[in-house]
Amino acid sequence: MSEHMNAQVTVTLPDGESRSFPAGVTGYDIAQSIGKKLAKDALAVTVNGTATDLNLPITEDARIEIVTFDHPLGKEIFWHSASHILAQAVEELFPGSRFGAGPAIEQGFYYDIASPHRFTETDLELIEQKMLEIGRRAITVRREEMPREQAIEFFSTKREDPYKVEILQDTLKDTPRVSIYHQGDFADLCSGPHLPDTSKLRAVKLTNISASFWRGDPSRETMQRIYGIAFPSEKLLKKHLAALEEAKKRDHRKLGAELGLFMLSQDVGSGLPIWLPKGAIVRSELETFLKEEQKKRGYVPVYTPHIGNIELYKRSGHYPYYSDSQFPPLTYTDDLGREEQYLLKPMNCPHHHLIYSSELRSYRDLPLRLTEFGTVYRHEQSGELNGLVRARGFTQDDSHIYCRPDQLVDEICNAIDLTRFVFATLGFDDIQVRLSLHDPDNPGKYGGTGDVWEQAEKDVREAAERMNIEYVVGIGEASFYGPKIDFIVRDALGRKWQLGTVQVDYVMPERFDLSYIGPDGQPHRPIIIHRAPFGSMERFIGVLIEHTAGNFPLWLAPVQVAVLPITEDAHEYAASVRDLLHREGIRVKLDTRSEKIGKKIREAEVSKVPYMVIIGQKEREDGTVSLRRHRQGDVGTMTLDQLKEKLFTEITEKS
Repeated sequence: MSEHMNAQVTVTLPDGESRSFPAGVTGYDIAQSIGKKLAKDALAVTVNGTATDLNLPITEDARIEIVTFDHPLGKEIFWHSASHILAQAVEELFPGSRFGAGPAIEQGFYYDIASPHRFTETDLELIEQKMLEIGRRAITVRREEMPREQAIEFFSTKREDPYKVEILQDTLKDTPRVSIYHQGDFADLCSGPHLPDTSKLRAVKLTNISASFWRGDPSRETMQRIYGIAFPSEKLLKKHLAALEEAKKRDHRKLGAELGLFMLSQDVGSGLPIWLPKGAIVRSELETFLKEEQKKRGYVPVYTPHIGNIELYKRSGHYPYYSDSQFPPLTYTDDLGREEQYLLKPMNCPHHHLIYSSELRSYRDLPLRLTEFGTVYRHEQSGELNGLVRARGFTQDDSHIYCRPDQLVDEICNAIDLTRFVFATLGFDDIQVRLSLHDPDNPGKYGGTGDVWEQAEKDVREAAERMNIEYVVGIGEASFYGPKIDFIVRDALGRKWQLGTVQVDYVMPERFDLSYIGPDGQPHRPIIIHRAPFGSMERFIGVLIEHTAGNFPLWLAPVQVAVLPITEDAHEYAASVRDLLHREGIRVKLDTRSEKIGKKIREAEVSKVPYMVIIGQKEREDGTVSLRRHRQGDVGTMTLDQLKEKLFTEITEKS
């Protein structure tokens, strides 16, 4: 026993410093040794990259990192713990309630609840107060591990919770031991980690009540889903609520309608946006921008149909891998009674692979970079649809690069460079990169062999490190055919959006029997890189609208210049200015209404036109214009040549 008590462990901190502690030291002990403030803010600890409870003993040498609210894992852990506090509050206020799932989500948490009580907005305020009270009680959160059968007994008899019993008997049927988190008289089945006690929760706002189905199955019982957000301080909550108000103003659906960019119509169908003339300009300019850049980098365009034979997607694996999110097959019987089935195209990839295999390829032909703005279709659940950012029909800036093994890392780096260039041009400068890898404990989810996955993941790591990219790792986030480098941008309101992606694929060349003739005269397998800087045009533009609040840069703006004559005497000269700019390719609008100039300016500001050319008697006589910039005010008086030069410079530089 004395030998165990004298045992030491060495922990390595994120800055590389190593420290020795007695075996059994906790994350909280380590945080205290570093500083009182860190110990006060600590929520959990990562041990060799795995998040765990702050009070669990560390018995072996390890790399550790203290998790605070600002840590990449901090909010998820905090909000998951808040969902447990929500459940405890509901249980205390409304006895007889039972609980389904209560995860952390991107902005907060929710819990699905089966209760004889019908929750109302007034109840939310009552539950908030109870949650804060539970926080003030500083209830210790305790983890208990037990055999699965014992947990079934616990939730069958002591908790009388059929939902947890079903999870244990179904989802976790192959898991021999599970964990339960105790919080006073409340207990929940959970893998954790959780806050050390409830005192960390000092501010909460329950935001919404909606209906849900148990396990997402419409044939199962209906539950009540309560959404919320929580923080360790009232200040952070107020900041978040202010950001929500700003987000409402920036909502791309609201701005899309106000600015005449796109429309959504039930006559067409849910999730199928229609681009209006102004929105079509924005989309066209983005496509032209990327097409020109791709041309410089050796891409060649192709076009493929909107539907394809179902056998093609079975061959690729998209059907049945993604059958739940695809529209039902279209069945066709020809004049001879032969039946065929077609799918609305879920992915462009299989079509491009057929283009590659349509002729014999030499090692000298590679890399071959095929690119297409191809529209695809997914049958998203109606409750998940969200304007442009979650649609059922959307266009991907898809490219598939077919290359030799010796070219692979260079091509991945080139795709990363293009993606970075796109984001920088559009004003996204806060970007997180995630290496999305496969989950070795769930091999049935993926195609290909373990050796193939090991090599593919080695390739993406090498490329990321060569490009000096700081990245996080997402286990289980890979596509079914290969690992991904995902680009997650943070917008002007601090929200995260996954947009561009670069993926390595060793699986599809096998499935489609793709080959090239090497210098040895023998066939060899190419490797495929799937690459989409925008990701989805619809999603990207939706995010861009909210990021810019609809204030597009000059080169993207549907109307770039509004010519505003002050008096009727200036109309003829104003029309000549309009015609001059139009001939030069500027998107210009002339406003000759008999309104006061102040109103014309205000309406141009509301329409978010980047520049206003004000023309009065003096400008007409001098052959000049008075220039005004949206949101900035007067720029000054200048000649027409100076005006053209200024506009062309800003458009060309995409500043």
